[in-house]
Amino acid sequence: MINPGSIAQAGGRGRAWAVYAVCLCGFMMSMFYRVSVTVISPQLAADLGLSVSQLSDLSAAFFYAFAAAQIPLGIFLDRWGARLSMTLLNGVAVAGALTFALAQGGGMATVGRVLLGLGVSGNMIGAMLLVAAWFPPRRFATLTGAMVGAGTAGQLLAATPLVYLTQATGWRGAFALAAALNVLQAAACWWVIRDTPLGVEPPRAARENPLKGLGQLFRHSYYWIISLGAFFRYGCLMALQGLWAGPYLMKGLGLDQVQAGNILLFVPLGYMIGLPLWGRISDEVLASRKRVILMSLFGSALLTLSLGLMQGVPVWVLYALFLGLGFMSAPGQIMYPHIKELLPPHLAARALTGINLYTMLGAASLMQMAGLLVEGDPSSLSGIEGYWPVWLFMAGGLVLSGLLYILIPDSRPVGGQRPASEG
Repeated sequence: MINPGSIAQAGGRGRAWAVYAVCLCGFMMSMFYRVSVTVISPQLAADLGLSVSQLSDLSAAFFYAFAAAQIPLGIFLDRWGARLSMTLLNGVAVAGALTFALAQGGGMATVGRVLLGLGVSGNMIGAMLLVAAWFPPRRFATLTGAMVGAGTAGQLLAATPLVYLTQATGWRGAFALAAALNVLQAAACWWVIRDTPLGVEPPRAARENPLKGLGQLFRHSYYWIISLGAFFRYGCLMALQGLWAGPYLMKGLGLDQVQAGNILLFVPLGYMIGLPLWGRISDEVLASRKRVILMSLFGSALLTLSLGLMQGVPVWVLYALFLGLGFMSAPGQIMYPHIKELLPPHLAARALTGINLYTMLGAASLMQMAGLLVEGDPSSLSGIEGYWPVWLFMAGGLVLSGLLYILIPDSRPVGGQRPASEG
């Protein structure tokens, strides 16, 4: 049997790293689009006449579309491969960015966000398939983890750099430029990516029906509890970073747009620092998934409540708080290996896709739910008192997730003893 890793090393090392680079750029585009609304929310609300709930719907549309694409995406990737799938989907993202840039009202802007969510929905899962095909198995976790960490730079671009670009070209010009970059990304997917190294056939499992066995997965309580944790962990982070942090900092605390953008940079920075550090703590220091995730859920709840106590504090405290919010959310990535290690091997792939589904549903749903908790329109929100219902709701969800998480067994990193499954 031909080893994909040896082929990549012997004859396709350059191609393998080129494929990886294209995947990394695609993931950065996805991360940029996810949170690109928050720092331009005042301009969007003014130009398009949006209320708080409409602004929430606009932000959430991306994540609903992304989540809805997950199961059909698996079928598409299995049947036609990552190269064609990612090329076509990035073409949809181009259409989404242009639609958003040309929007004259909330409805058209929402359509643009839906197309963006669909367009980048395959950039992470497709990248994982390609890393598995082009690199040795022992490097999979390292390379995919590095991709997630480096791809978070896309969120950095959606903070202060997007503010300056918007000031120079307007938010419409900024998204027109994003569309142009997405054209280059789609072209690179087609010209650079190959689904497997030369002479390597796709794995037989890739041709199986991805819907098969979902009923078995749904019978495991582990899956639902971890899904709830993923729902609130990522949903709260995205509701804050992708929408509410901007109005909170600018309207609530009276900061200008550049100051708010600078502070928002520290959320992805904390996330990037936390990813490798928490991973090492889970793998080598504590040899535990559950304990690290519990620290993440309860710690994130405490920091979220702290947002309601920031009136009049020095600005460096805000930098530290937002750095901490990103840092404490990073262990949520460990939920993926946790579910994989708890469930039987034949359910692992379906479980990972299922967790990803609820991760994105959380981002979409919590943005909308938070919008229902805040009265008025974005321009009328002043002071931080009106944001308390949002922080209490988020913290409550994180605490509930943590309490339920206590009920499921721990698992050890690869090489440790696998706990008995539920049956």
